[in-house]
Amino acid sequence: MFVEINQARLCCSVAGEENKRPVLVLHGGRGIGDHVADFKAFLPLASDHKLIGYDQRGCGRSSLTPPITFDQLIEDVEAVRKTLGQGEKMVLIGGSYGGMIALCYAIQYPASLSHLILRGTAPSYHHEAEAIENSLARLGKATSASPAMVRKLFSETRDDLELRLIWLALQPLYFEKFDPDAALARTREMHFHSETHKKLFQNKEQYDVRDRLSEITAKTLVVVGGNDWICPPSQSRLIAENIPRAELLEIPGCNHAVHLEANRQVVSAIRTFIQ
Repeated sequence: MFVEINQARLCCSVAGEENKRPVLVLHGGRGIGDHVADFKAFLPLASDHKLIGYDQRGCGRSSLTPPITFDQLIEDVEAVRKTLGQGEKMVLIGGSYGGMIALCYAIQYPASLSHLILRGTAPSYHHEAEAIENSLARLGKATSASPAMVRKLFSETRDDLELRLIWLALQPLYFEKFDPDAALARTREMHFHSETHKKLFQNKEQYDVRDRLSEITAKTLVVVGGNDWICPPSQSRLIAENIPRAELLEIPGCNHAVHLEANRQVVSAIRTFIQ
């Protein structure tokens, strides 16, 4: 369905509508992809929670309504909580770039959260240096990719087609067990918005909440794959060490999509944590 949020038209999914307590899922990507895969991954939580997912402004099937900025995406989260979550205190799950939004949201809106779940994310833009180093070390797995393509992933691309092709070339870096046919099917169906990608990487140096992690009051669980190349485990450890009483779940043998590769383990850990 679609809802009007802060003058933008957002594509949303809701499951477990009969339940009162909302769990809101934030996808990553910065103009790459949508909420569908993450929503499906956490769908078991809808048995006793109201699960909400949506394509962020400028992503997926949602409108490209300006301003497409980091601050606006944070405000959209609060508006979605009030609109689809009926203003209830919620559980927020954020992965990758969605985790960065979730961290800032937890700092700005502490009264709106009961629990914060972070998956494969980072507390500052400094993770990019380690990610590029990791990509160069593993580039043998992605034989159609180049260092220049990796650098474009962290800056801007010429158009939607170039972004789609770069994403496909880099897919072997994201999975420990890579399926090229599945990657082709996934990339063919995904949504790519290079303009959103460009805008959300502008002024990226402004993102650094390392010194503010101690302000987060929500009960926090940090989940990461032991082989995550783009948001390495070192970043999740840093988050867990600095948020008061945060718990860390590092799963060996998994990559950035740890919630897909070890789905049952991750969902079970989240269910236990939020109960």
